[in-house]
Amino acid sequence: MAKNSFRTLTLSRDEEDRLYEAWKEFESKAPAYARFQLRPENCVITCYESGKTLFQGSDADVYASPFMNNETLNEKTESVSSVTKGNSRKIILPQAGSDEVGTGDYFGPVCVCAAIVTADDIALLEKLGIRDSKQINDETIRKAAPQLMKQLIHSLLIVDNARYNRVHETANLNKIKAMLHNQAYLNLGKITALPDFRIIDQFEPEISYYRHLRSQPDVVRGIHFETKAEDKYPSVGAASVIARYAFLTYMDALEKQYGMHFAKGGGKQADQSGIEFISKYGEEKLGEVAKLHFANTQKILKAR
Repeated sequence: MAKNSFRTLTLSRDEEDRLYEAWKEFESKAPAYARFQLRPENCVITCYESGKTLFQGSDADVYASPFMNNETLNEKTESVSSVTKGNSRKIILPQAGSDEVGTGDYFGPVCVCAAIVTADDIALLEKLGIRDSKQINDETIRKAAPQLMKQLIHSLLIVDNARYNRVHETANLNKIKAMLHNQAYLNLGKITALPDFRIIDQFEPEISYYRHLRSQPDVVRGIHFETKAEDKYPSVGAASVIARYAFLTYMDALEKQYGMHFAKGGGKQADQSGIEFISKYGEEKLGEVAKLHFANTQKILKAR
């Protein structure tokens, strides 16, 4: 991208405020007729009182992307069908949603799934009671997920611990998640055309998400970011259940391979599992089953 590239957008006051909150640490003196000016890495963002916001610099589109997405989303969803679900809430269909599982677990992989839900799928999702996998017990997930995987077009990524630890040497957890969500959508797009309405269960601000992806050759845009999306959008709920199922299945295999139980989560029980593991297999093998940057690692090594 050329160093002097730029993008001008018309933002609502709420969008201007969200933009400011995301990058206010980089605020500089605003020029005449401007509300504020921000100078994050590789971009100068000037929000004018006229309602226009100018993004200028080599990463202009990176910082503008979340707000470009909103404009595109508003235009595209006008012609998308919807159904009514519970309390007269409208569900836009078809939709694609994604979620991740395993990022808070010391042991086991990170699993990310993106899934498409159409009007034809709603009856099955309601029958199975699909919602956030954290609110469904594992026994139910083991029964429901295979049915979802058979019916829904989906993309599932599983990153084992050895690979995760290698990538984490140069990328933090949120960057890893952003890259995985993006790749899940890219894979989904190779199977079928992506719906115009796409949702990610938000784990960080939109701007930061796209900033993590600026070095990627292909980036899926036009995504809606929302917290607690698993309970609000059936595609995200379904993706959450499939990802959890993949995590549980992987953990079953891991326990069979090493002949021991690995506690889920990142608490004291995980510490005890870690102590047991290194007593059997040695410290050098820990990276094959655990996320080494977790604080659990140091606790385990100290407790030997």
